[in-house]
Amino acid sequence: QVQVLESGGGSVHSGGSLTLSCTASGEHVHDSSRCMGWFRQTQGNMRERVATIYTGDSTSHYLDSVKGRFTISADNAANTISLQMNSLQPEDTAKYYCAAAPSFYGSSHCLNEKIYTMWGQGTQVTVSS
Repeated sequence: QVQVLESGGGSVHSGGSLTLSCTASGEHVHDSSRCMGWFRQTQGNMRERVATIYTGDSTSHYLDSVKGRFTISADNAANTISLQMNSLQPEDTAKYYCAAAPSFYGSSHCLNEKIYTMWGQGTQVTVSS
């Protein structure tokens, strides 16, 4: 079983920056590359996929509204991904969740939210105007 643990988050003013980090740990987690990603949800709204990455080759995808502002990166050896968030806006306020998919899914599956079966507890990001 793989466990996912997030860190980072917090409160900033509009235009500020934050970095989120996420580590997957557990049996055999170091043996394989996998899809990992960041998702966010606000109260009363559906969860949305912010950014995904395939840890084996760092192929990444972004939500249109964060392109150019957020950067996802992976350290495959450490099974860690990070999300650098710049030029944060109040509409980025949400609880951010890190998720990992089983390693048998290749990079072509990373955009399919249904493959993400291992989730962290979430970390709050609040951006004030």
